[in-house]
Amino acid sequence: MRSVTILGSTGSIGTQALEVVEQHSDQLRVHALVANNSVEALVEQARKFSPRIVAIGNKAHEKELKKALKGLDIEVQAGREAIVELAGSIDADMVLTAMVGFAGLEPTISAIESGRTIALANKETLVVAGELIKQLCRQHGSLILPVDSEHSAIYQCLQGEQMSAVEKIYLTASGGPFVDIPKEALREVTPEMALKHPNWQMGRKVTIDSATMMNKGLEMIEAHHLFNVPPSAIEVVVHRQSIIHSMVGYRDGSIKAQLSYPDMRHPIAYALLYPQRLEGARPLLTVEQMSRLTLEVPRRDAFPCLSLAYDALDRGGTCPCTMNAANEVAVERFLQGQIRFTDIPRIIQHTMEVAPERNASSLAILAEADSQARSIAQAWHEGI
Repeated sequence: MRSVTILGSTGSIGTQALEVVEQHSDQLRVHALVANNSVEALVEQARKFSPRIVAIGNKAHEKELKKALKGLDIEVQAGREAIVELAGSIDADMVLTAMVGFAGLEPTISAIESGRTIALANKETLVVAGELIKQLCRQHGSLILPVDSEHSAIYQCLQGEQMSAVEKIYLTASGGPFVDIPKEALREVTPEMALKHPNWQMGRKVTIDSATMMNKGLEMIEAHHLFNVPPSAIEVVVHRQSIIHSMVGYRDGSIKAQLSYPDMRHPIAYALLYPQRLEGARPLLTVEQMSRLTLEVPRRDAFPCLSLAYDALDRGGTCPCTMNAANEVAVERFLQGQIRFTDIPRIIQHTMEVAPERNASSLAILAEADSQARSIAQAWHEGI
């Protein structure tokens, strides 16, 4: 029986992870559930899965949570410090980090420092602090199992292979809802339009990142750190059907791909149950479904966020952290109707040009870089 702590249990990844736990309850059990604000959903999950601990990030909800769970043998905690401490608890075998954005970094570090196995769904962790995270994993013997469908696919394609034989990683992208829209028309895109992803059901922030293709930029940086390949060896490919989740090219001319339905429960289950493969939520693809697959080169002129990510990784230091913070601010401002869709990359580029660059050697430095970048991005307005 493998015990799991789920950071971000009420979000898209967290709720699907709990479906996997329920499906494989003979092998998986929940040790702790963590959410930030969603009290009602957290209470419902706690009553169903009976974790030892639940934690809410926003302390304002602590009393409500305790009242709702009164009489149950469940410990209630609240606040960021409690979440960080809980993430590092040695009572759990594995920690699924599904918190969104920079907020997931510190709890993930805490889990790594305790030597836990990490099922990583928070891509910003490696984007912001890739070198630091790798150093800590080596130091504490912590294993990272990727949950993103693309990185899970790469991980699966690498099983039994030597990294020295890898020539290229093909990171597939659906292209989002605007893959065919003329560049000029992107200026008129609304949040409602951008939130209609053709293939995946995801959280709001991730869905907007998919629409701008920043998600592929973030995933490129993540792949660089996870698999120790240079960015020049990572090629983003538009694959509209979201059936091929990524591919690995080898020096002998062979290419291995991982294919499955666009269902996040597959990579979640692969990480939580690794190295086992058990009965999943979806059947095998049919030959007919696999006969209509296409691959295309992305339009970087229409989606500059992808190039900004390559630039940030090339510059190194705190630049990827700056880029990530600016993107989080820009996406939120777009969702609130404060800026246009095409302003998102403009804000990111401006912030990267203005923010100071430093060596990303500690969490404190990264936190300061994140804060400065957010201030710059928040202050941006058209014409400045």
